[in-house]
Amino acid sequence: MRFNISAADSGSSARAGILETPHGPITTPIFMPVGTVGAVKSLDPEALNTAGVRIILGNTYHLYLRPGTEIINTAGGLHQFIGWDKPILTDSGGFQVFSLAKMNKITDDGVEFQSHLDGSRHFFNPAVSMEIQRNLGSDIIMAFDQCPPGDAGIEMAEVAVKRTSRWIAECRDWLAENPLLYGHDQTLFPIVQGSVYEELRRRSAAEVVPFATCGVAIGGLAVGEEKSAMFEMIDLLDGELPRDQPRYLMGVGRPTDLVRAVRLGVDMFDCVMPTRNARNGQLFTSHGIINIKNQKYKTDFATLDEACDCYLCRNFTRAYLCHLIRVNEILGLRLASLHNVTYYLNLMSTMREQISDGNFTIWAADYLGKMSDHQGM
Repeated sequence: MRFNISAADSGSSARAGILETPHGPITTPIFMPVGTVGAVKSLDPEALNTAGVRIILGNTYHLYLRPGTEIINTAGGLHQFIGWDKPILTDSGGFQVFSLAKMNKITDDGVEFQSHLDGSRHFFNPAVSMEIQRNLGSDIIMAFDQCPPGDAGIEMAEVAVKRTSRWIAECRDWLAENPLLYGHDQTLFPIVQGSVYEELRRRSAAEVVPFATCGVAIGGLAVGEEKSAMFEMIDLLDGELPRDQPRYLMGVGRPTDLVRAVRLGVDMFDCVMPTRNARNGQLFTSHGIINIKNQKYKTDFATLDEACDCYLCRNFTRAYLCHLIRVNEILGLRLASLHNVTYYLNLMSTMREQISDGNFTIWAADYLGKMSDHQGM
């Protein structure tokens, strides 16, 4: 892969760029909808394309358990299996092993765990994670790391940093010794850990960045720590990570969080929030959050968001969506998800334009000021 910065903001660390991948270019900053089990919930590839999606995320842990990497490999890789011809990023499975597994045992060699589905026992280590992601055939693969909880003490966080540094070398070595399967390159992103401890973040960055060839991830944030601490760590890493490579902030987040993180030099994001919140009737709009289940929307025949050009906003009213969501109609879940994903992608597009036009600092301050009173934004 290649990353070229096309514009940079003079008043912050924000930048716009193009990430060239085997399955096409990605303009950054970019948001990646999450396709946990090989699909972004309720949205097919045509809908994703219409919403402006250029890269999606697949989950190694879930795809390993169901349908299994052997089936996906037989299909010709994840792109072929799900009918998506644009870039895919897969996580390492590590976060789910630590957070979802019923029981796990972590050692320097890897993690033994029980499936959250049926209690069956499995083992993940760097080699296993790399083998699964090789079989998936994603364009960007994540290093196997240890992600401590947000309230981890410094001792636990230090152990996680040490293991993460050891495991990135093992990931790199496995990939070097095993051939590609589908005729396109895969780029490994190392992950910086260290929880909310400045010294550990600096140490982790120094140890894993040498393994970065075209991208590095910031992990271990948005996992329960104070929001202020999260941004302190992002700000810290702005000075520690290479500026000529894309930076991926994992698992974030709210629209205002995206704007703040772009201001601190982040290029790539993923989060389940747009689709998960949509299924609960929470819609992101240019006026803030709308909880479409509220009684007042039953007879509101206005457009959901006049500033949005998604299929929902062009064709239906708030009253109709309120009805669909209240009766749990699948169409309502799909329309709401499509709108929220479109909102996120339009937000990223606006940020790219503002950076390119030299207006990002002023625009960001205005956006954050306007949205600061809206809980959830």
